[in-house]
Amino acid sequence: MGPRKCEVCNEALSKYKCPSCLVPYCSLPCFKKHKEIPCAKPVSSEEKPTPVPESLVERPLIVEKPGDVLQKLQLEAIASSSEIRDALKDGNLQKIIDNIDGSPDAENELDKAMGVEVFRTFTEKILSAATASSQL
Repeated sequence: MGPRKCEVCNEALSKYKCPSCLVPYCSLPCFKKHKEIPCAKPVSSEEKPTPVPESLVERPLIVEKPGDVLQKLQLEAIASSSEIRDALKDGNLQKIIDNIDGSPDAENELDKAMGVEVFRTFTEKILSAATASSQL
């Protein structure tokens, strides 16, 4: 495919493409004019947008003991753990977590999940990371 017409001035042939939205433009003045309005990368037919869950289960956050809430350092340790990130790649574990998250009776789903080895191992990794970070 050869050069296309500048989509900003519609006069000259384009030499460049906007790095964000891939709109062809011919010069720096046209690029600056194009950037006056925010643009975004187009979604190709190969890329599928992440589906939005149809309904989320709303439940109140009840904390009986404030000490049960993880501190920022503990959350960061969990989020940065390569062992936990690797575990989250497991499709069975993802389904279990989705079932807990989407259930109107999450406590019951959590109890059932604790009977599954992959989930139990995952929770042990989280507890280990959180405990190690709180001892620093």
